[in-house]
Amino acid sequence: MNDRKPRGSGKKNDYRGGPGQGQSRNPSAGRPRKQRGTPAPGRQGGPFRDDAQDGYDRNLGAARKPHRPNRATREQNFSEVHNPDGVRLQKLMASAGVASRRVCEDLISEGRVEVDGKVVTETGVRVDPDVSVIHVDGIRLQLDTTLKYFAFNKPRGVVSTMDDPEGRPCISDYLKKGKADTPRLFHVGRLDTETEGLLLLTNDGELANRLTHPRYEIPKTYLVQVPGPMAKGIGAQLKEGIQLEDGFAQVDSFKLVDSTPGHVLVEVVLHSGKNRIVRRMFKEVGYPVERLVRVKFGPIALGDQKQGSIRQMGRQEQGHLMAEVGL
Repeated sequence: MNDRKPRGSGKKNDYRGGPGQGQSRNPSAGRPRKQRGTPAPGRQGGPFRDDAQDGYDRNLGAARKPHRPNRATREQNFSEVHNPDGVRLQKLMASAGVASRRVCEDLISEGRVEVDGKVVTETGVRVDPDVSVIHVDGIRLQLDTTLKYFAFNKPRGVVSTMDDPEGRPCISDYLKKGKADTPRLFHVGRLDTETEGLLLLTNDGELANRLTHPRYEIPKTYLVQVPGPMAKGIGAQLKEGIQLEDGFAQVDSFKLVDSTPGHVLVEVVLHSGKNRIVRRMFKEVGYPVERLVRVKFGPIALGDQKQGSIRQMGRQEQGHLMAEVGL
């Protein structure tokens, strides 16, 4: 007869094969408790699941409280946007890269989708992709595949035109290299020849007009290198505003980034679109610009994009750019 005691029966904390004396026999003990309300994998985000390179915050959409219109409003909205000859809304969203069709149905049911300004909560609605305007979590879907949007990291010495009669390097030279040439593609605003950085290119005339219109005050971020050291109070002076020959000008923010012997690097944000505005402002306060790089235009950031390269914007970037000007 075997006199050995069963494993784990003698010591309270013996846990070599199973729970010992005094230990919980619940197989789920010790496991992390699942939080209530945790969304299923793949459903906690919002639109444009394939645009991970854009840094989309997936928790942003999930945190928004769904809008739930009453039944009369739902029926009214359904009849106003429904087109029997159109495409099912969830199918159109899925084809635009929002998410799978099943997740798109959930987004619709949660009241996170608008068609022509009307919240739609019925998955059976059909819409005309040629005329309907669709927003998911406030971000517009771009359904017109003929419209193109690019970000160009302009090098120093390149002229902000598509063609230069003097034969200087211009934007079209880089479009051909990047194989991004499309009909009617043009630049949004401009950078002077000596300024480097982000320049937007598109064939969407309405968006380009709004982005350059003073009414929308699109912020632009620059890195500015000037001779150093810099006296105290220069940042405050630029934020308060200074008088130039063509009017009053000021920066929205001013931040010291780096300082080396003989040089200072600062970051400024401003929404003015006046010609050579950054260079003129710094010259006025006694610090002529040595190097100037635009690193951000509205919600579009240059990031680590290689100088002289052109990349196509993702759907998420396009949506945020349109939201910036109310499209």
